[in-house]
Amino acid sequence: MPTLEHNGFVDMFRENPSLAPHFLQILFHLDLPPYATVAVVEASLDQLLPVEFCADLVLELRDGAGALVLSIVLEVQRDIDRRKGYSWPVYVAVVRARKECSAVVLVVAPDAEVAAWAAQKIDLGLGLGTLQPLVLGPASVPEVTDQAEAEKETELAILSAVAHGNGPNGLAVVQSALGALGRLDHEHAAVYFQIVYNALREPMRRALEALIMERQTEGKATFPPFAQQLIERGRIEGIREGKLEGILEAKRDALLRLVARAGIALTADHRERIQACKDPATLDRWVDNALEAKDASDVIS
Repeated sequence: MPTLEHNGFVDMFRENPSLAPHFLQILFHLDLPPYATVAVVEASLDQLLPVEFCADLVLELRDGAGALVLSIVLEVQRDIDRRKGYSWPVYVAVVRARKECSAVVLVVAPDAEVAAWAAQKIDLGLGLGTLQPLVLGPASVPEVTDQAEAEKETELAILSAVAHGNGPNGLAVVQSALGALGRLDHEHAAVYFQIVYNALREPMRRALEALIMERQTEGKATFPPFAQQLIERGRIEGIREGKLEGILEAKRDALLRLVARAGIALTADHRERIQACKDPATLDRWVDNALEAKDASDVIS
């Protein structure tokens, strides 16, 4: 099922098609054929292939005379999927045969393990031919920590934050990416912020939240307002959840103490039900039951 990250990255390349050949040149150092325009033609591929072979995006590069010089099949990959080893060669073969041009597969895979898998050469049979996917992942996407560079290459900075945000320089990478979101419209900036934030593990999220709060306190608001709002909302929800869990734990403890005092033996199933209960009213009812219960079945009813 498509996720915010998947759709966000697909839209990134759909709305700015020149990103794909740009990344092929600056990150993979490929000599592309001279081209004048880049266009999205995803519908054309849908018509060429059965429904089970549907790429995320296809882009065409054309020269000044309008001749097609290269097709780029773009895939956003969040998980390892062995079927891609069979479908990606299909994309390239069909595009080359019908369009009569060179074609490459460009995979966006911010996760290191998924990227390493996606970057493997695909054997087309008996080692006589291979397909080499080009992968935008931690190994190919640099750590963008310079704010000026992030503002110049904002999409690259976003990819960098997702790929390297949990690494040793993660906070600097994320800070650069979020600082560059101001050059985008509010809708896109909010989506990319959410993608970056979702990719962060808990320690880095806390570090980012602390940094944003510090900047707010010092009056150095270098992050978009919605970043502060989202984090503040998350903190409030976390506090609420923490308070609720504290209340539940107190009620469970009171129930277990009453049961023990009454000399009632609880089975493993009864204890599991008590620990799993998330409803304060149910725990209150069990506490009341324990005051007059004779056995465990009278308590947990």
